Amino acid sequence: MTPRPAGLRERKKQATREALREAALRLALEQGPDNVRVEDIAEAAGVSPRTYNNYFSSRDQAIIAAVTGDRDAQVAAAVTARAPGVGLADAIIDAVLAAYTDPVETRRDALLLITTHPALRDVFLATTGAISKPLAAAITERLGAIDEFTAPVLAAGVAAAIRVALEQWLQPASDTAIAGFVVVSGSLSDLLRAALAPLVPALDAADARAGSAARTPPSHGPDHARS
Repeated sequence: MTPRPAGLRERKKQATREALREAALRLALEQGPDNVRVEDIAEAAGVSPRTYNNYFSSRDQAIIAAVTGDRDAQVAAAVTARAPGVGLADAIIDAVLAAYTDPVETRRDALLLITTHPALRDVFLATTGAISKPLAAAITERLGAIDEFTAPVLAAGVAAAIRVALEQWLQPASDTAIAGFVVVSGSLSDLLRAALAPLVPALDAADARAGSAARTPPSHGPDHARS
């Protein structure tokens, strides 16, 4: 299914969101996040504080949004777009790796900001939960409605695996900012693959169930059987 182009109003809303989150990150890098107010971000983006509150519930959320972008929607769209012959596990793993290991995501200045401010780190890790709903919809679109639990449970498992990988990778440590370097633990792509690996059997099983359901002819009642 090809999504319809966004309307003018939706494009304006997206532009405002992007302006706010980019202003939030820029000010946080220049002044330190603790010295940035919501009013400062709104002014820098050319909107009112009231408009700001329509998009973000806190300063930290706006700062982190500049780092994470729209990757929940990006992952879901990538899974939906993969050819039907590609297994669900491969589609999801490839989509997650593409979204979470983009060079923009690993910018040293943003990582340094996150690793040296526990509140930002907590918000950053919490954003992994946002992937569950759009990913569940993407899984349902690929597999069909097998039952009411499979897609949301698998999507929640993917979100949890991503968070575990990020927690391992983005270790908070007192010496994180030494010499301006960020201390990360290993390759993020390797950690993501390792964290998602336990879910592969369940994703493969869901694929198999969907394929079996598609091959099973519709059941007819006794009246149809006798006719």
